[in-house]
Amino acid sequence: MRIAMIGGGYVGLVSGACFAEFGVEVAVVETDPGKLAALRAGRMPIYEPGLEQLVGENVAAGRLTFGDDLPAAVAEAEAVFIAVGTPTRRGDGHADLSYVTAAVEQVARAIRRPTVVVTKSTVPVGTGRRIAAILRELRPDLEIDVASNPEFLREGSAIADFMRPDRVVIGCESARAQEVLRRLYRPLYLIEAPILFTGIETAELVKYAANAFLAMKVTFINEMADLCERVGADVHDVARGIGLDGRIGRKFLHPGPGFGGSCFPKDTLALMRIAQDAGAPSRLVETVVAVNDARKAGMAARIIAACGGSVRGKTIAVLGLTFKPETDDMRDSPAIPIVSRLVEDGAAVRAFDPEGMEQARPLLPGAVTYCRDALEAADGADALVLITEWNEFRALAPDRLRAAMRGAVLVDLRNVYDPAAMTGAGFAYHAVGRAAAR
Repeated sequence: MRIAMIGGGYVGLVSGACFAEFGVEVAVVETDPGKLAALRAGRMPIYEPGLEQLVGENVAAGRLTFGDDLPAAVAEAEAVFIAVGTPTRRGDGHADLSYVTAAVEQVARAIRRPTVVVTKSTVPVGTGRRIAAILRELRPDLEIDVASNPEFLREGSAIADFMRPDRVVIGCESARAQEVLRRLYRPLYLIEAPILFTGIETAELVKYAANAFLAMKVTFINEMADLCERVGADVHDVARGIGLDGRIGRKFLHPGPGFGGSCFPKDTLALMRIAQDAGAPSRLVETVVAVNDARKAGMAARIIAACGGSVRGKTIAVLGLTFKPETDDMRDSPAIPIVSRLVEDGAAVRAFDPEGMEQARPLLPGAVTYCRDALEAADGADALVLITEWNEFRALAPDRLRAAMRGAVLVDLRNVYDPAAMTGAGFAYHAVGRAAAR
C-alpha cells in the first residue's frame, strides 16, 4: 500500500514514520527547503523522543521518503493525507485554512487515479464538505473520496500514542474510503485498538471537543489550586480525591501556570468561534480560554510577590522554557509572558531548558542569558523559578542548588519539589495550591 503525506511538520512527520513502520510506503511532501534538507540528511526538525531512530530505520528500509515533488508523491497513492498547519487566524480566532486549501488544490490537479483525500490537520467542522466541493470542481473526471482522520498525538509521547492509541477516529461516507483506511490501520485492529467510524462532521468535532475537555480539566484544577491556597487545603490531595472517581479520572489534574503548546490554546479558541458561528456558544470553553490567559499572565506577579514585591536589579534563574517536558515546542508556553514580564520589571533572567533554548530566543527578550545547565542558571541568582518539569530538574540536590544561589527564594510552578526538603535546605519555598512546610 502506498500513501502520500502532505506536510512534514510534527503531525505529518510522526504519522508518516509510524505508517511506514506499519509496512506502508509513505512519501512525505515538504516544501520548506531547510526542513526538507534536514529530513533528507536524517536530522529531525523537531524534538520528539524516538523519532530520529524510527525515521532512520524506515528510510533505510525504503518505506519512507521525503521530497518536494507533490505530483510524483500522489501519483500512485491510494490515500493522500493533508497534514499542514492550521494556525489561529489573526483577528478573529478562527483556524486559518489557507494552507489546507492550497494543498487540496495542488493534490486535485496532480492525482491520476481514484483516491481518498484525508485531513489529518485539525480543521473546523464543515471543512471536509468544502474540500469535497473543491475536488469536485477541479476534478469532475475522477472519483475522489474525502475523509477526516484527526490526530491525538501528545508531544513527548507521540509515537506511543500512534502505535498504541486510545482510539482512532475516522470520518467518511463511502465504502471505498472506509475499506482503504481500514486496510491502512490493520495493524491496530490486530491489537484490538478501538477504531471508530463516524460521519465527517462528527470526526472533525471530536478532535476539538477532546482537547477542549482536557483543557477544562487543567483549568479546573488550576482554579482549585487557587482556592486551596486561600483555605489551607492541598491541591494534590484534592486531585487524588476526585481523580480516583472513575467518572473523572486522574489525568490532566496537575496544577501549574496554565496550558500552552500547539493544540490546546489554538483548538479551544477555534471551537469557541465555531460554536459562536453555529449559534450554539460554548460558555464553558469561552471561560477556559479567558481563565487560562489570565493565569499565564498572572504567574509573573506571583513570582514578583515572592521576591518581596519587586524584582528590579535582581537575578532570576528560570528552569524550563518549553510548554511541557520532552519537547522543544515553545508555542504559547507560559514561559513567554512570565519571562517577558520579569525582564520588563527590571530583572536579569538566566534561563536553562534541555531542548527549547534555540526556539525560545526569538520569542523572549534579548536580555535573557541562556545557560548550559540548571546549576549555571542558579549561580548567583536571588530567586529560582521552575516553569517546566523536566525530569533532570527533579534530580537536583536541594543543598547544591541553594549553595549556588545568592538568595533563597524558590518558586515551583509545577510542584516538583518536596516542601519539607526545600525548606530544610534553607529555601523560602513557594508552590501552587499547597502550603509551605512549617
